[in-house]
This record gives sequence, C-alpha cells and structure tokens, in this order.
Amino acid sequence: MRQFRTLTAAALSILGTVLLTGLAAAQTYPSRAIRIVVPISAGSVTDVAARLTAQELSDRLGVNVVVENRPGTNMVVGAVECAKSDPDGYTLCIVSPDSMSYNPFLLPNLPYDPGKDFRPVTNMYNVIEGLLGKQSLAARSVAELQKLASSGSSVTMGSVGGGTSDLFRLWLNDVWKTNIVGVPFKGGSEIIGALLAGTIDVSKIGMGNVAGQLEESKLKVLALRSSQRNELLPNVPTFAEAGLGGFPGGPIFWGVVVPRATPDPIVERLNTELVQILRGPKFTDFARKQFLEVQASSPEQFATFLKDDREHAGALIKTYMKSN
Repeated sequence: MRQFRTLTAAALSILGTVLLTGLAAAQTYPSRAIRIVVPISAGSVTDVAARLTAQELSDRLGVNVVVENRPGTNMVVGAVECAKSDPDGYTLCIVSPDSMSYNPFLLPNLPYDPGKDFRPVTNMYNVIEGLLGKQSLAARSVAELQKLASSGSSVTMGSVGGGTSDLFRLWLNDVWKTNIVGVPFKGGSEIIGALLAGTIDVSKIGMGNVAGQLEESKLKVLALRSSQRNELLPNVPTFAEAGLGGFPGGPIFWGVVVPRATPDPIVERLNTELVQILRGPKFTDFARKQFLEVQASSPEQFATFLKDDREHAGALIKTYMKSN
C-alpha cells in the first residue's frame, strides 16, 4: 500500500511538472519564428492559402511565420517532418485526406501514425471540386455524360497520379456500369492543360485550378461538388442536383495539426488565432474567389472528423481500389 502511494505521488509529481512546463511555455509563447510545413510544392491554391494564413498569423502573434514546402511521396515527407518536430508550437503542419486518411491503407510501413503522432488544431476548408469537360465533349450535363459513357463511346478521365483521386472514376464505372478510362497526371495544372488541349475528356478537380480563367476558359463545368450552388457559377448544378450525390468519397479538406505532445494552452491559443483568421474578411474573400468552403473548427471537432474520415477511407479503398 505504501509503495502504491509512493508511485501515485511520483506520477502526480511528474504530471504536475508537465502541466507547469506546458503552462510556462504557453505564457511566453511565441517568442521566436513559427514555421508552417506545407506538404506540396509552392504555387498551388493550398500553398497560397497557407501563405495568406502565415502573414495574418504573423501580424496577430508579433513573430515571423514562414511557410516551408516539403513535397514528396504522397505527402509523407511533410507529415514525417511534422511528426519528428519538437512539440513546442513552433511547427504547424498542413494536412489533407492523403496524409491523414488514405496513406495508412495504401502505403506499407508508413513512417508516421496519423492517429497518434499529431494533435489536431483546426480544419481549414474544403475544396469545391468541379466535374470539368473539354470544349468538344459531346455532353452538356452529367446525364448526357452518363449516356455518352454508356453508349460504348470511349471516355477518358484525368486524375492526379491515380490512387485516391481516381476513386470517383471507379465509383462512376460501378454505378453507371461503364468503362471510363483513367489517365494519371502529376498535378492539377497538367490536367487543365490536357482538357484545354482536348487530349482527355473529363476530370473531377478542384475549381481553384481554373478560378482565375473562368471567363476565358473554354472548359465545360458539368457540376460542382459543394453544399450549395456557387455564386460565381449560379447556373451550374451541385453534385447532388446532377445525380452524383451518392459519391461516397469524403471532402477534399485541408487542416492544421501540430506534433502530438504540444501543450494544451498552445494548441488552444493557435486554434483561437487561426479560427479568427479563417473566419475573417480577408481569408473568406480569398476562399470565395478560389472555390473553397471555410470549415474552421475546434481541436475536438477536427479530431473527430479526422477519425471518421480515416475509417471511411479504409472502407472505400477496400470496396473500390483493392478490387481494381
């Protein structure tokens, strides 16, 4: 009994020390530059969003906040960089469905654990995707595309690298009983180039890839994957309206996490600042123009979302990818 009390006292002492250390760190936080690790190359909508967030966070915290691009291996490089960083609030990491939901089921010997190596801070936004077609596509709607694909005509669909971005094509072939052919590309800009050149027929891709060229673009926007019709394209139906509401894939989200042992007060401080930035006029205006739906949340809400999305991703891969 005495030994138990001694062990309990020791455990409480250690816990108290940890809590006091975390509180002390939070009281002086931040005292130096913060970095935001972005797991893709510079120039994308996600990279621009991270840089806008970094600038506003810098203004609010009074320290430099820099973006560090760490692309590679389906976002594994960026995730590992985050997982191994000191849990002191000076490394923030941008994450997506690939790094947090799909990689555990697709990549053997994954060098990080999405459920154990990170602390969620906040979701940022969902990407509004469009089902885009080339100018000469013999279909002006999703219904006409289904009819075209069902007639035996060859239809090709571009995706980024195949993999999880190809789930939509696999699902369409399953429910439509068609044979739409997948064509992998390295990035969204290449897909848009192929659509403009007419070398592929369609693609489901983030609308931010064409946000700056909607007026002069000759692409057909058949439907938007969004919660409601978009003010920039009010005549384009949502996926649900176009008959694609049954697509089981989760949203293309981007959010912020930190290394696992980051103290509670620092996580709470970061969440407060980031949520205000994401809901502020500068970011919401940017999001509107870039076809993004802001999804600012609490750490607990984001944690629940990530867990559910990862479980859902595992079921999708088992159903559609392992058999193809």
